[in-house]
Amino acid sequence: MNADVLLFFDRHREALPIYRAFEGRVLGEIEEARLKVQKTQITFLNRRVFAAVSFLPVRRAGDRPETWLTVTFGLSRRVRSSRIDAAVEPYPNRWTHHVLIAGPEEIDSELMDWVKEAARFSAGKR
Repeated sequence: MNADVLLFFDRHREALPIYRAFEGRVLGEIEEARLKVQKTQITFLNRRVFAAVSFLPVRRAGDRPETWLTVTFGLSRRVRSSRIDAAVEPYPNRWTHHVLIAGPEEIDSELMDWVKEAARFSAGKR
């Protein structure tokens, strides 16, 4: 874990185990994936950004758990699932999905399948 990641979580230390689980799976399961720490999010990219983690409040405060992290990924299609907190189509055939994660156990095969699909989608864009 690099110093920039630790600094990103400075005010959200309780969410670090969620992030560590996500980072470990992404970097371990997606070939050529790397990360970039930014001010408001940590992006995961291959040729282009395919996923990000942030503290984007995709649910009302009263509906969010005490500890959480938002995982964002982009696909060529809209995913319809109760796990998706928000989905927008910023331009044709590009859907951005936001999933609020409350614990490391939610970094499961369903979420990772979407993230892997996002990585393939990103790598295939010209």
